[in-house]
Amino acid sequence: MEAVEAKSSSSSGYGKPPWVFSGSALYQLHLVKAEKARRYIPKEFKLVEAFGYTLGGFFLASYEDSPAGVFDEQLVVIAGLVWNRPTSCAWATRVYVNSNDACYHGRKEVGLPSQIAKFSKTIRAISGESSDRSSGFLNMIGIGSISCNNQRDQGLNVEVIKIKCLEAADACNISLTSADGTNSWMGPPIKMSLPSFSGGTEYNPNLLKYSCRIECRVQAVQPLKVSGAIPSTSTNDEREQHNSDVAENHESFSTYVMLSKPILALKFNQMKMHVEAPVVLSQFSSSIETTASSLP
Repeated sequence: MEAVEAKSSSSSGYGKPPWVFSGSALYQLHLVKAEKARRYIPKEFKLVEAFGYTLGGFFLASYEDSPAGVFDEQLVVIAGLVWNRPTSCAWATRVYVNSNDACYHGRKEVGLPSQIAKFSKTIRAISGESSDRSSGFLNMIGIGSISCNNQRDQGLNVEVIKIKCLEAADACNISLTSADGTNSWMGPPIKMSLPSFSGGTEYNPNLLKYSCRIECRVQAVQPLKVSGAIPSTSTNDEREQHNSDVAENHESFSTYVMLSKPILALKFNQMKMHVEAPVVLSQFSSSIETTASSLP
């Protein structure tokens, strides 16, 4: 069966695509065990893996302008990469937002597993003596930022973002910690495309593909420190067992991804993202052969 090249209809609040978002973000890649990620990816797609792992992670963004207006918080948890000839695409296992409009649009129009979540932020200062031990970003998502005019005198500011899903069925409850001093260089300007699959949800059961075209200034930074419900005093073995346990159910799999090993973090400054309307790859079907053969 041929792929159905149908476009999803536009939601009234967002207008016609492409939908344009302006702001800043962090894209952090993690090593995720393939055997666990495979459970949460549609069977029609082949997981991209090597040595028992796939590339998952998260995309944390803040938008100063979007079709939904100022859109303070978005966290996209990526289960892994799936194959779509001639390239690979990310598969989002959860999307956490603090905007009802964004949640509705993500579910109905883009086929995303969006959930409403509460994002809370605290900022504290640490002395300049500790400044060499921490690096990364503080203001990359542009939320409640405080900059240091003199890093030696004022040290670093540490920001902790706590994210808790407000829907009872989802157990996500994590904290993200970042530290930053003065660094005026925002990296070189680039243009890139981040194709993604979506759909297969109760709100949009069809399998979809959409494209995000991004223009930004990009810089490699130290990965965010992610913490969950396990105590900070736990041993490495206890943490590994905890991460394995939370991956056993879908509601906690996003927490498992966030707690897995980070390998790279990219900071997107002065970002403008164009999201195209999804293309329907396959109508909802239980046939593996029918859906898989329709991929480009």
